[in-house]
Amino acid sequence: MTSAVNTNDEFRAFPKTWGAEFVALGEVRFRLWAPGQQEVVLRLGTSETPMSRSDDGWFELLATGVAAGTEYAFVLADGTPIPDPASRGQKDEVSGPSLVIDPTNYEWRNAGWRGRPWEEAVIYEMHVGTFTDEGTFRSAIQKLPHLVELGITAVEIMPVAQFAGNRGWGYDGVLLYAPHRAYGQPEDMKAFIDAAHGHGLMVLLDVVYNHFGPEGNYLPVIAPSFFHPEKKTPWGAAIAYETDAVRRFFIENALYWLDEFQLDGLRFDAIDQIGDDKSGTHILIEIAERIRAEFAERLIHLTTEDSRNVTFLHERNAEGGIPRFTAEWNDDLHNAIHVYATGETDGYYRDFAEETERLVARTFAEGFAYQGEKSKVSGEIRGVDSRKQPPIAFVDFIQNHDQVGNRAFGDRLLSLAGPEKVKALLSALLLSPHIPLMFMGEEYGETRPFLFFTDFHGELAKAVREGRRREFEGHAGHGHEDEEIPDPNAQSTFSDCKLDWTEPTTDEGREWMELTKQLLTLRKERIVPLIRNAREAGGTIVEAANGLVAVAWDFPEGKLGMAINLGTEARPLPNLPGDPIYSFPPHGSGGSLPAGSIIVTATAGGKA
Repeated sequence: MTSAVNTNDEFRAFPKTWGAEFVALGEVRFRLWAPGQQEVVLRLGTSETPMSRSDDGWFELLATGVAAGTEYAFVLADGTPIPDPASRGQKDEVSGPSLVIDPTNYEWRNAGWRGRPWEEAVIYEMHVGTFTDEGTFRSAIQKLPHLVELGITAVEIMPVAQFAGNRGWGYDGVLLYAPHRAYGQPEDMKAFIDAAHGHGLMVLLDVVYNHFGPEGNYLPVIAPSFFHPEKKTPWGAAIAYETDAVRRFFIENALYWLDEFQLDGLRFDAIDQIGDDKSGTHILIEIAERIRAEFAERLIHLTTEDSRNVTFLHERNAEGGIPRFTAEWNDDLHNAIHVYATGETDGYYRDFAEETERLVARTFAEGFAYQGEKSKVSGEIRGVDSRKQPPIAFVDFIQNHDQVGNRAFGDRLLSLAGPEKVKALLSALLLSPHIPLMFMGEEYGETRPFLFFTDFHGELAKAVREGRRREFEGHAGHGHEDEEIPDPNAQSTFSDCKLDWTEPTTDEGREWMELTKQLLTLRKERIVPLIRNAREAGGTIVEAANGLVAVAWDFPEGKLGMAINLGTEARPLPNLPGDPIYSFPPHGSGGSLPAGSIIVTATAGGKA
């Protein structure tokens, strides 16, 4: 594998089928798949040159004397200029000119970085635009020491592929190769990743391969066969992954991010909506296996979001190695925990309304809560047996961008359940044998909301605004009864979501920070050694009723126990393995577990 990290005489890491790519000094090859067009002209700076067309719809042109940063666009037969669908960078907005990007322009300071083992992962999910006041990659660099001091080991960036406007979550990306101009240039994103590596932090990127956003996507015009109009996803026509040009677009995109940006892994959004039943090998399997082959010398971590509760993508080989995907986002744990802490049972929480404590315990002990049972919400069987999966195959969270932002008012769990319950649940999250994920600000008790925000205009803005309000009509609740659902397109909706970096300096903020640091230190010392060689979930339910959840785990390196009491009365302390290593609030066991508390035990084997 060649690399673009050190030299300026090597102009390609993985040859790319799509887009603009330097092939020699000053020489750039432009390629576009547009089978729906008979003629395409390349507009390069102020010149226009017809591109040659192959029988299968590929347009190509080799241009000389091209400098990095040169503007270009593809001009269709009707005179419409469009950006490169595989643009590596935009001059400004999503429908404007693309920029020729030289991947060797950034000189890596930590080019020798090879990653960290997955069992050490403590993930911090962040949205670049709201993480700091400036909302850029460069400004985010200044906050990295804050994360390192806490014990965070991985930063997961919400999608950055360019979307319409300057504000958005990122899941409506259109130009999947281009870091959004609002956050900085590609070199700025590389600088952030490089700085994180210098601090010992992994960086993961959320990628969206299941749909394109509603504005700025010209693929249906230039390549109608990119999609299956007869097949629908929640966001429109399904993608034709079995088509070679389409397949290359996504496979090469994954390789591009990992190689040119030196990322440590990818999180694949809503893969249950990536239907590929016409291919011999599912595109997700091909992507994962290709990544494993190409980056064998680096520790690359691939996680998925999938409402089906499947395990076939995450299974280990006979030696415990990872041939495909590393871990699965565990929505079941969040949903069960949310009902356990708040009592809310609307919508998808209805599946967790009965035997809530048992479902919480089962997710901690075995991975998924639903392992082949019928969902009350969908009426369909959901999930498979997850007990053979290692504990590190599950990414757990008590809140994330989705679960906070998909509420009408973006309420964080702290505003819904109160500090004592949330501290107990944060303790459970960070000391469980699964991989924990924290949502930005959670470490210091942030109460500012994380709302759904966009930057659309005209009819699209109106449709999104009205749709959002219809979705939550009659469901304001939780102290918002007299408030109007925030307009996703308003600047204030976005601004209200920016983290308040004065909070960590307050007495309350410092208290949260100290708790987080204490928990992550204990995780490093006692939990990570237990899970390093664990091949199966290893858990059993000790007790689960009347507000009490108790689980015990048995691993090759030792035993772990946990009991949580979110009930209103003290409960007899369950029989857990080993000796206490942590309790919140701090208390002697005394044979009972007070209301609103947690205790964690372990055998002596679980030491670093």
